[in-house]
Amino acid sequence: MTFQELGLIPPILGALAALGYEQPSPIQEKAIPPALTGRDVLGCAQTGTGKTCAFAAPILQRLHAAPVKGRPIRALILTPTRELALQIQESFEAYGKDLPLRSTVIFGGVGQAPQVDRLRRGVDILVATPGRLADLYQQKLLDFSRLEILVLDEADRMLDMGFIHDVKKILKWLPRQKQTLFFSATMPPEVAGLVDQLLRDPARVAVDPVSSPVEVIDQKLYYVDRGNKTKLLASLLVAGDVRNALVFTRTKHGANKVAGDLQKGGITAAAIHGNKSQTARQQALSDFKRGKIKVLVATDIAARGLDIEELSHVFNYNLPDVPETYVHRIGRTGRAGRGGTAVSFCDINEKGDLRAIETLLGRPVPVVEDHPWPMEVLEPTPRDKKGRLINPEDAEARAAARERKSQRRAAQVQPPAPPQAAPQGRKETPAVPPSAAKKRGRGHRASATLEEALTATAPAQPARPAADSMRHRDPLAGDTILDATARLLAPRPRMFQKPAPKAEPPRSKQKKPAGRRAQSQAQPQSASKPSRSAPSKSGREPTALEVLGGGKHKRKNRRTGGGPREVELRTGSVKDSTELSASLMKPYYLSDE
Repeated sequence: MTFQELGLIPPILGALAALGYEQPSPIQEKAIPPALTGRDVLGCAQTGTGKTCAFAAPILQRLHAAPVKGRPIRALILTPTRELALQIQESFEAYGKDLPLRSTVIFGGVGQAPQVDRLRRGVDILVATPGRLADLYQQKLLDFSRLEILVLDEADRMLDMGFIHDVKKILKWLPRQKQTLFFSATMPPEVAGLVDQLLRDPARVAVDPVSSPVEVIDQKLYYVDRGNKTKLLASLLVAGDVRNALVFTRTKHGANKVAGDLQKGGITAAAIHGNKSQTARQQALSDFKRGKIKVLVATDIAARGLDIEELSHVFNYNLPDVPETYVHRIGRTGRAGRGGTAVSFCDINEKGDLRAIETLLGRPVPVVEDHPWPMEVLEPTPRDKKGRLINPEDAEARAAARERKSQRRAAQVQPPAPPQAAPQGRKETPAVPPSAAKKRGRGHRASATLEEALTATAPAQPARPAADSMRHRDPLAGDTILDATARLLAPRPRMFQKPAPKAEPPRSKQKKPAGRRAQSQAQPQSASKPSRSAPSKSGREPTALEVLGGGKHKRKNRRTGGGPREVELRTGSVKDSTELSASLMKPYYLSDE
């Protein structure tokens, strides 16, 4: 059968021919016809069998047949990894290069601004990872009201990576009436339950037994101790007919370590895993595809979706603990019917994983006995205090993570630098330790009063010498009153100490006026000639404050404590301090003329 017999339109057929596609693969042959009619499709096929073309070509043809104004999102493809999302979007561009349709890809790990700009310009087909898609939708930057087609690719991988909850949440945002294309290499119970909820009378397509290995791949197994794996890997990469190789490790720390050891041995290598930035991962993958580096060391994040043409070798540096993952790993080679080689290393702690893999395959993996580093450590697998198995790779990764964390903490807490002499003419500012700065930013308590706020924010003033302080005295602190109004309106300073108590002079006994009439009769006399208290036994004249306040007011101030004495306006003989004979300000009615 040819692609023309599947019912594809000429623009798509021309693009497929330009890419070298001559005959459809089994999954394409069985999935494209029902997808073109609008039916839901459930495809079960191993990786590397051409599933991307099986759903991309029908989507392009259906959207082109019914154009819509405004370019709303009409097709959504959900994938578990960033690399797979990029490759799917590249396939859409390649298959639809002669069609007026626009596609884009969004994923996490990079800034969202360029992705949002492309979305605002309008796209017909959106390829996305679940995390970034949910993030942009919650920001109200996506609209799925006119969605027509949904594709879930590598659904079982989404389940393994913990995306199944995000996928269920995303499905609630989509319209009920839509076409759903569901592809998965395995069908665990959780994925089967999701299929029953999403698909309506789907066309079931299964080209191979679930998780069956590709027959054209040459599989080999080496028994080797954990400490000699890197040596064996380097020798095989140098001596063998390895054109390029994809090496899988169990942990991210292991991927970095293996790539570094290979580089020290003169072998060009790079590592990709979840802790790498998206830019670094794309650069490493691009260099590997163009032949700039010979070895790409990866974790299982790259086990799905990496489409590397003519990949000669896959190395399982560590055997996976999930048997199906072994099939996905070795499926990176032998794509499109080409041959390939899959080499696996097994130490004493991985024999249980090897038995599970061979049970899934239904046959043993061929063992290579003749090599320079045969397995010599035959001790039982170490266990913890509770009897659980301890994987050395995981223990080493945790120890490395703790070491990096301690180094970061040590870098944050640095000893204060020794004080340096400030240059002349500059004001030296005290250094603030990092801990104090952090506390100031987090646990800062707001001032309760305005006085506290002004005190806290006021710049530090240098201490004045005694002579300077004596020169700037408070003009209101003395006994001589120049103006009662100015004294009442002036603030009450508290920085002056309470003066030492003086000996109270004996108060002269005076009769109080009988009433208001007597006060009014005495007022003109007191205005022209202010009354003075009798001199004390010591011969001292009474002060103006004593004249205004009288003995009673002075005794009240002495009881209440410090601070300058307040002036009490009386309705008696004295009206104002300006009426005193010693005052510098006299009212007009007291003029001498």
